[in-house]
Amino acid sequence: MKRVVSLLCFNYAASVYAAGGEGSRPRGVGPEFAKFYKDAVTFSCITNPSVNIPIGRVNDDYCDCPDGSDEPGTSACAHLSPLSPHTPVDQSHIGHNISLALPGFYCKNKGHTPTYVPFTSVNDGICDYELCCDGSEEWDHVGGVKCEDRCQQIGKEFRKLDEARQKSLGNAGRKRKELVAEAGRLRKEVEDRLMTLGTEIEGSELKVKQLEGELVEVERREKGKVVRSVVQKVGKMGALVGLAKQRTQELRETLERVRQERDSSRSRLEELEGVLSTFKEEYNPNFNDEGVKRAVRAWEDYAARGKGPEPDAAHDRDLNAITQSDKENGIDWEEYEGEEDSDTDVLFAFENYLPASVRGWVDQKLRDLRVTLIDSGILADTGSSSGESKAVADAQQRLNSARNDLDNSRKSLTEHKEGLDKDFGPDDIFRALKGQCISTDSGEYTYEFCFMDKTTQKPKKGGGHTNMGNFVRIERMMVDEDLPPNGKGLGTGERIAMKHENGQHCWNGPNRATTVILGCAEEGEIWKIMEEEKCVYRMEVGTPAVCEALGQAVPKKADGRDEL
Repeated sequence: MKRVVSLLCFNYAASVYAAGGEGSRPRGVGPEFAKFYKDAVTFSCITNPSVNIPIGRVNDDYCDCPDGSDEPGTSACAHLSPLSPHTPVDQSHIGHNISLALPGFYCKNKGHTPTYVPFTSVNDGICDYELCCDGSEEWDHVGGVKCEDRCQQIGKEFRKLDEARQKSLGNAGRKRKELVAEAGRLRKEVEDRLMTLGTEIEGSELKVKQLEGELVEVERREKGKVVRSVVQKVGKMGALVGLAKQRTQELRETLERVRQERDSSRSRLEELEGVLSTFKEEYNPNFNDEGVKRAVRAWEDYAARGKGPEPDAAHDRDLNAITQSDKENGIDWEEYEGEEDSDTDVLFAFENYLPASVRGWVDQKLRDLRVTLIDSGILADTGSSSGESKAVADAQQRLNSARNDLDNSRKSLTEHKEGLDKDFGPDDIFRALKGQCISTDSGEYTYEFCFMDKTTQKPKKGGGHTNMGNFVRIERMMVDEDLPPNGKGLGTGERIAMKHENGQHCWNGPNRATTVILGCAEEGEIWKIMEEEKCVYRMEVGTPAVCEALGQAVPKKADGRDEL
């Protein structure tokens, strides 16, 4: 009897391996796991090798191993998870690893790409041709389902698409290479412009300094000519009277301002003395604070010296009289301003009697003397009363123009430095795309994405545009998505994302914001737009800028499909 049982077990094990094909590999086992199933008598669970079972219990539709590795070809262990509670059957495995050791049921898919399907899809009565084109996951024909092998047809279509994708990948790689070269050229332009601006700024600074000196010299020369123009209008005596009147008014205003400052200082001094006196009387001498004690002693020394002289009322009355208007003081300037020229005219015309060879020298000396008297405050500068001369105005205009040029150059220098330091992504590549826009129609709107700028929603039937966010920074983020047959998707892995914030305010919500995630594509195009939450959008965009360099492979998913 024992011999019969042994023969039956041996025959079952042989059938298990035969069903698996390719040597001794059981059904559902991938080539990378074949080494764990070589023993023809005993099987040790892959991640729990202390658990051993007869080889005949492999693929018997009963879960013996804590990691499910004894059922590579059935769905018996599909329920296993480290987060699931232990069932009564699992009690003996407490402390063992109960995560699935295998990635799924292995489909050979001859004529196409081998892959794994989830254990939950094994014998579920559905033909999963997208993953298991040979139909081997439905080997038990549940419900009479029979999945034919379509791998030759599907593989042929896939290879055709893959050839197109590889061609597109090559084109995308070449375009990326061109973008990198263009980005390098643009960066070099910025660096060269920075050097040029530095030289221009140095020259502009010297020019401004030179023009400032020229303006001072022109103003100095023109001051000596002011009296001439005044004399021609009001006569010699009237000119002197006008100068005296103006100077008197200036002195009167200055005196009044000084008196106000004196009165304010007296008031503040009295207030401060009152505060210090109160402080001395009320402070606690027993409190051992050297700083306070020094302050009190300093106040006592100050008070001991006595106050300054009291305000002199008679002196203030004299000052009041001085600050009164000219008419109140009995001065009538009009009496003198209208007088005919007198002997004082000689002061202005005596040079006419000099020889021509001497006249120019004397005239220049008189002008220099007047400028000296004005600079020292003895004479008032009446240039403002007669308007600015053309020479001064021209000099001032040249100086202002030079200063504006210098300010513009400094502003441009700052902008170029900021542009050079800005993050333009890997290889500085988005510098070549800055300002370029991609758009697509979706429903009633046209959506537009502009690199390093903003995202916009535009109604097709007219109306105002909606700012969906302004570019703020470049980020990296992980994605895990299935690729469509045309390859226009993000796939799996780390992708470059552009964050756009502070867009148009959303009614009863936040300011609009958009995250633009970039995937590899031969041409720039918007693939997908969605509103993840109120006024927060996600946009998936294809561009050659994020494709790998020509000749390098794009990372592939487990099913063998690449990003394109």
